[in-house]
Amino acid sequence: MTASGIFHLFSRIRQSGQGVFAAIRRGAHPAAWRRAAAAAGLCAALGVLPAQGEPGRPQSEFPVATDARIEQQGETVRLTMALSTVVAVDAWVQAAPDRVIVELPSTNFQIQPGARKSSGFVSGYRFGLFTTDKARIIIDLSQPVAIVKAEARALRGGLGELAIELRKTGRAEFLAEARARKASAPAPVAAPERPLGEARRTVVIDPGHGGIDPGTVVASIAEKSVVLNFGLALKEQLEAGGRYRVVMTRDDDRFVPLAERVKIGQDEKADLFISIHADSLTQAQDVRGATVYTRSERATDAEAARLAAKENQADAVAGLEPGEEDPDVAGILMDLARRETRTFSGVFARNLVDKLGASVRMHKIPLRSARFWVLSAPDVPSVLIELGYMSSPKDAELLTSPEWRGKAVGAVGAAVDEYFARERASVGQAAENRHAQ
Repeated sequence: MTASGIFHLFSRIRQSGQGVFAAIRRGAHPAAWRRAAAAAGLCAALGVLPAQGEPGRPQSEFPVATDARIEQQGETVRLTMALSTVVAVDAWVQAAPDRVIVELPSTNFQIQPGARKSSGFVSGYRFGLFTTDKARIIIDLSQPVAIVKAEARALRGGLGELAIELRKTGRAEFLAEARARKASAPAPVAAPERPLGEARRTVVIDPGHGGIDPGTVVASIAEKSVVLNFGLALKEQLEAGGRYRVVMTRDDDRFVPLAERVKIGQDEKADLFISIHADSLTQAQDVRGATVYTRSERATDAEAARLAAKENQADAVAGLEPGEEDPDVAGILMDLARRETRTFSGVFARNLVDKLGASVRMHKIPLRSARFWVLSAPDVPSVLIELGYMSSPKDAELLTSPEWRGKAVGAVGAAVDEYFARERASVGQAAENRHAQ
């Protein structure tokens, strides 16, 4: 079948089969504020977005956490942080991997760079925004523990102190507590669906990582900020022509689970899904250039397999239960949709490589495939763009350059335009052929 015929067939399937697809599937220490101002100035100079939190609520209004300390006393490890005000605290344990999750309202973490991060059975901890109204501290464990205390107590002057106390426990007790918490977890909230009567093509832009999951971090520049800047710029360009309805999986510094990213694409009945990342190879700083990936069950090479495995662990990094993809749904229609979707993903990916290659440096193998979870929707053509390698000093400089970003955004926008122009042309030609008959 010709490319024109494939475009027409897929268009007909998507127009007539949407119903089937839906059925299947306040007052911190002055020194802390000086550090925050310096960090904000550095971010502005590098073109990196700071964490945003709730829309309409600046991060400067969040409670502030400073002065983190961790110490072991006998069989107990205690983690404390100074707070600008008392906040609500929730904490629970999670197995495989073993960790403690501490959840707070949105918090501005201004922890001292040299703060100790491990002690006793605590092998490390990290922190950051999790959603628009929540932050998390994730404590990695080398042994099972019980949570003795997880609270924020009031101090003089309206200040507060966060205290987390953990004590060694047996494996059976730890697993029982983890299972109990998992059983009581609330069901996820459904994403809003595509408005009825919408005639424009819908493009979903998916900036990778976010919130508590920074992605690759090189010289204080986080991947999550680089790809969010790129995604917002791409959204602005696509919307400027009035031909597309653009949906972001995140438009600020929040974490979005992999399954929810996929579901947003499906619920919005997206015509195209573009996930944006920036890779890193610490042992090969000379490797450079952008790469475009599509979904396949078998990776094209070892590097593609490594990257997919790393990206597929995003949920675990953010303290969620390790997830699994939904099992494939059997049926002739679903199999056909999956094959056609992958065909169209490949068509767009090849066009994207051509357009990017004319504007920015590409990897020596610019088109690859692997089993990326975020590209798994059977009815949404999807690609993943690695903008470059943050481990390469030259690429890292470009990734934070507004001039480079403008060229790359323009190339991706041109690829989107050509993709849909070819689809419209193929459908028009098919209509003429039917009329001639």
